Amino acid sequence: MIPAPRADVGTTPAALAPYIQHTLIEVGTTHDQIVAHAEETVRYGFSAAMVAGSWVTETAEVLRGTGVEVASALDFPTVGVTTSAGKAAEAESLVRAGAQQIDAGVQIGWLKSGRYDAFRDDIAGVVRAAGVPVKVMLELPLLTPQERDIAVELSIEAGAAYLKNASSGAVEVANPDSIAYLVARAPQGVRVKASGGIKSYPQALALLDAGAALLGTSAGVAIVTDQTSAATTSY
Repeated sequence: MIPAPRADVGTTPAALAPYIQHTLIEVGTTHDQIVAHAEETVRYGFSAAMVAGSWVTETAEVLRGTGVEVASALDFPTVGVTTSAGKAAEAESLVRAGAQQIDAGVQIGWLKSGRYDAFRDDIAGVVRAAGVPVKVMLELPLLTPQERDIAVELSIEAGAAYLKNASSGAVEVANPDSIAYLVARAPQGVRVKASGGIKSYPQALALLDAGAALLGTSAGVAIVTDQTSAATTSY
């Protein structure tokens, strides 16, 4: 379940769990690891299990009846390389397999080429095909200030449920400035997800204080148990 916008998450690391999308998207992930990941999502009370599309079916089976949702990403980790038709088809396929939320890459090159209609329609195609909340990965550090404003506006026009600062820590370590920027431009009904290198309780809390409604991280267990010194997540 996607939680309501934050009012007060309390003062303990464990209180952040409902705002965390527990992420496991790594090359070579095994079935046993996916099952353990899904079970952790339930055990710690995370918002959703974020997994690669190839593991959505198995994750949905583990989470059936728990009330915990399955999330997946498309056009990722290399953003902007999939055709619009391919993205829409994959979104539909993932939802049929059990995904209840989709994070989608955007066509940065089209935006930079001035192909604004195509950029918007690419996202809109995913939104229509999915029929579930779609979060757009905007890759803010790759954009000029003007491009950022245009990308946000077009994403909202396309029907995005969430604006997301970046796809991973390889692009941007999530920070309050980027989140506040998105929150200030999100109309009512559109929320913000923070993603990228979220490793600690203080960092996570700062992002929520900046207005994030969700946090995407593979260090969720370390964060909510306050054992973040060894966390090395980039997602």
